[in-house]
Amino acid sequence: MISTASFPALLQSFFTRRLMQQRRASPHTVGSYRDTFRLLLRFAQARTGKPPSELAFEQIDAPLIAAFLDEMEKSRSIGARSRNLRLTAIRSFFRYAAFEAPACSAQIQRVLAIPSQRFTRAQIGFLTTPEVQALLAAPDQRTWSGRRDHALLLVAVQTGLRLSELTAAQRNAVIVGAGAHIRVLGKGRKERATPLTKQTAAVLKAWLRQIPDGDDATLFPSARGGRMSGDGVQYLLAKHLATACKTCPSLLRKRVTPHVLRHTTAMELLQAGVDRAVIALWLGHESVETTQIYLDANLALKEQALAKTTPLGAKPGRYRPADQLLAFLKAL
Repeated sequence: MISTASFPALLQSFFTRRLMQQRRASPHTVGSYRDTFRLLLRFAQARTGKPPSELAFEQIDAPLIAAFLDEMEKSRSIGARSRNLRLTAIRSFFRYAAFEAPACSAQIQRVLAIPSQRFTRAQIGFLTTPEVQALLAAPDQRTWSGRRDHALLLVAVQTGLRLSELTAAQRNAVIVGAGAHIRVLGKGRKERATPLTKQTAAVLKAWLRQIPDGDDATLFPSARGGRMSGDGVQYLLAKHLATACKTCPSLLRKRVTPHVLRHTTAMELLQAGVDRAVIALWLGHESVETTQIYLDANLALKEQALAKTTPLGAKPGRYRPADQLLAFLKAL
């Protein structure tokens, strides 16, 4: 069996060799996996009384991991999706451990056998054209931050970039001349270019004159000139959403996040008749099947399909009161 001292080394090797060197995982993935193991090791320390650096590999077994996931649901009120993300990080480590510590294969297989939690998949949320227009009109473009926010929201809605792609975008990623587009590095380190409309290109062209000239300058910097955080984007979105609700009350009934803006892009393309494969390419999806969620949420397409069918010859029934004597007997 693997020695007690080798567990910390194995975990460190998983992050440095497996994730960073071999898989070249994104900082977002590394950070997510790191947070999972920080929580798991603290939980294991509370259960075993041993600090993480002294834990044996054998102690991180299936019952402890199952108890950890249950505790996360109770203490942090995480949902099935978050629970499954934690489990994905743990499984990834144990698959790596299967090659490095084959003597522990039975323990590893029991951990890998822990099932993901099933959950109800709700329909995605997206904004209508009037709601998008109200949101884009909300920032005060007389200020520097207002012009930045307007440009960011416009790019988000028109391109469907992920939040991490928006905050990481640099000045040299934008081409505003002929063939205007923005180039980003998405999931799996896959680079893609997304075309820009004339209106979006014009807004970005004006915005580029207000940020530093360096090619590596952040496209949408914070007030201090650095890269905006995800929470910062969520904050500015919530602020402008509150303003937009005054002119577009339907926004009050919706939970709007940066990812909802991405969904809005996809729904706009779908309603315009764009093929699913092109939408998947546009959004940087790994599989065309991922785009199925937009078909499920598009009621307009379903209504168009219904209009092409032949109505059934059903007629509304007419109510006739029951016989009084039978009604009396039925009530007994």
